[in-house]
Amino acid sequence: MLWVDGVVAGYHEGIDVLRGVTLRVEARRVTAVIGPNGAGKSTLLRVVFGLLAPRRGRVVFDGHDIQELPPDTRKRRGIGYVPQGTSTFPQMTVEETLRVGGWTIRHDRARLRDRIAHVYDLFPVLAQLRRVRAGVLSGGQLRMLAIAKELVVMPSLPLVDEPTAGLAPRIADDVYRLLERARELGIAVMLVDQNIAEAVALADHVCVMALGRVQRAGPRESVAADLRILVQEALIGTGG
Repeated sequence: MLWVDGVVAGYHEGIDVLRGVTLRVEARRVTAVIGPNGAGKSTLLRVVFGLLAPRRGRVVFDGHDIQELPPDTRKRRGIGYVPQGTSTFPQMTVEETLRVGGWTIRHDRARLRDRIAHVYDLFPVLAQLRRVRAGVLSGGQLRMLAIAKELVVMPSLPLVDEPTAGLAPRIADDVYRLLERARELGIAVMLVDQNIAEAVALADHVCVMALGRVQRAGPRESVAADLRILVQEALIGTGG
């Protein structure tokens, strides 16, 4: 579904955060990208979504080079993006936020209505809060809303960055169950996460990054055979 090929990228001239990243994301699979702070994980998601142009390399999605496409076009093609932190507007209600998530299909009112109803089926807690402003939601409810907002248009590949950061363990478990549910619906997920054990348990494929490069990657069973070593590589960046 997604092929990142030799990508070099950074935010300042001459300073590369990604230093030749190559990886694949398969359809209907969860791919977890783990690694220490500064490894380039979030930067990788920004490149895939089109928020940062690589200096070298290319991004291929569903068999097509999307290098020159802006983020809104990539979203229409099926790539969603759930960034770290807040991605909702505090004065908007839950329902209004979901409508923003469906802006690419806003002209088809019946379809948008059906898609929001489907999201409420997936997130019954949000259905109960549909008229509540986002600014008064709990941290867990906000992360749930951010993910739900991207699922309104049913992307084939949502990019999810640190979905459980700062959440209590019980709420984090709920978020992981939602991501697992997305996979059951046939959606691929590219997940960047610092909760290594939980991310590896959820993932079908694991990619370990350090110093802007992929240190190791493969099916969960092969890459995570020794979770202790994997955690050491991901947190300290001691991969080969």
